[in-house]
This record gives sequence, C-alpha cells and structure tokens, in this order.
Amino acid sequence: MSLSSSLPTFLSSQEDSRRLKFRSLLNRILSILCVSLAGLTLIPLFSILYLVLKNGLPLLTLSVFTQLPPAAQMTGGGFGNAVIGTFVMVGIALLLAAPTGILSAIYINEYARQSSLAHAVNFVAQLLTGIPSIICGVFAFAIVVVRTGFSAWAGGLALAILILPTILLTSEQALLNVPQSLREASTGLGATRLQTIWRIVLPEALPAMMTGLMLAIARAAGETAPVLFTALFSQYWLTSLNHPTASLAVLIYNFSTLPYDHQVKLAWTASLVLVAMVTFTNILAQILFRKKHH
Repeated sequence: MSLSSSLPTFLSSQEDSRRLKFRSLLNRILSILCVSLAGLTLIPLFSILYLVLKNGLPLLTLSVFTQLPPAAQMTGGGFGNAVIGTFVMVGIALLLAAPTGILSAIYINEYARQSSLAHAVNFVAQLLTGIPSIICGVFAFAIVVVRTGFSAWAGGLALAILILPTILLTSEQALLNVPQSLREASTGLGATRLQTIWRIVLPEALPAMMTGLMLAIARAAGETAPVLFTALFSQYWLTSLNHPTASLAVLIYNFSTLPYDHQVKLAWTASLVLVAMVTFTNILAQILFRKKHH
C-alpha cells in the first residue's frame, strides 16, 4: 500500500480519536454538572431537616403526645389531640378518595381506555391537581360546614377532594406500566378480564400505586387551609367526628404566630412529629408492599 493511499486512513483515525476524547470529556463534564446540581437540590432539604431537628427535639418527650395544648402564656402541655385528629382526618380522606381514585383508574385504563369519558376524567383530574388547596377548603365549607358545622368529617372530605386527583393519576400510570403481554397471557389461559385485573394487573401495579397513596397521605397530613376552613381547631380531645377537630398543621400555624416562646417551640416539635409521621409511613409502606410484590 502506498503512502498516499494510507494517509487518509491515518488522518481519519486521528480525527475519530479526537472526537472520542472530546465526547469522553464532555460526558465527564456533564456528569459532574448533573451530580453538582443534584447535590444543590439536597441543600434545602437538609437545611429544613436541620432546623426542624434543632428546634423540635428539645421539647420532644412522651408527654407532648399525652397532653392537650397549653393556653396562652402557659408552659407545658402537648398536642396529643392534634396527632389523633390528623390521623382521623387523613384516614377519612383515604377512605373516601382511595377507592374512588383506584376504581376510576381501573375503569378508564382497563375497560374504556380510548373512550371520551376516559379522556374527560383524565383531563379533569389533571386540572384538579393545579387547583389551590384553599379552594378545596372553601368548597367543603360551602357544601358541608355551612349546613352541619365544623367537624372531622368536613376536614376529611376537603382532604379527600384534594388528594383524589393524585391517587387517580398515579394509579392510572401504574396500570399503564403493567406490560400488555401479561394481560394477553392471562386471557390466553382462559381468565376473564376481572380475573386478569384482580390476579395479574393489580399485584403488578401495587407498589407504584402505594407510592401514589403515600404522596397523597403526605400532602393531606401537611395541608392547613382546607382543614382550617372545615375542621377549625379544638383544645380538647376528639370525642365525636361531628365536632371541631385539632390537627398538627393547624396547631403549627396557630402556635408559630403567637408571641410566646413556649408555643413557638411546641410548633417546631409538632413540625418534627409531622415530618417523622410522613417519613415513617412512606418507608413502612415501601418495605411492606415491596416484599409482598416480590
């Protein structure tokens, strides 16, 4: 082979080598940039956790879960009624929203995926996710509170309206992620559509559905405006679902605005408890349903 014929090949290999080095360098730079930006997003999270732990731990004792909120200028006390009220109203919201959202997702995904009703429900759900939470509170106030008064039921209804779109959309996405081949295999073995959904599709989609439910629980537990409009607050233990009910979110809002150091510290402690409740619920659900799934 002559020198003139081998020269273009040599130059081409050098050019390919330079391109490879440039791409490798660019890939390394972009990787470092992505890691750096990801680290920056963690700064606000760790800052919040640091402040909550620093200000909330000093008053975190067993007594805060067994005592009622203190009056103005008083020390001691706790927020046991607010913890119970939060659990009750979030539970009511889940009882109302979870079956409705999951069954709606099953229908529009498994029975009427291309229908106009499915598109309409999906469109409305996406619109509702952008509605401010205070609007849900005003709506529940006009529908329930005006007629029956402030109550845990009204608070649960407002939270149910708030979290229903999240449950519906996440459940629908979880069902969409189930491979169509599993449905076809189940049908080929003689299973009915209901049997396929119950035995094949739902177990496969359950972990992703639980993630959506945990997101809904986290949002419901931390909302203040809907609960303030519907359940108001109470300084006493919950004795009836038809009475005004305390919640951690409203207690944090009320106490953090008071000019008394002890109440402000209790608000920080309640914030720590609320964060711990949401985090523990998320971790527990992920562990339980991941094991069940596998």
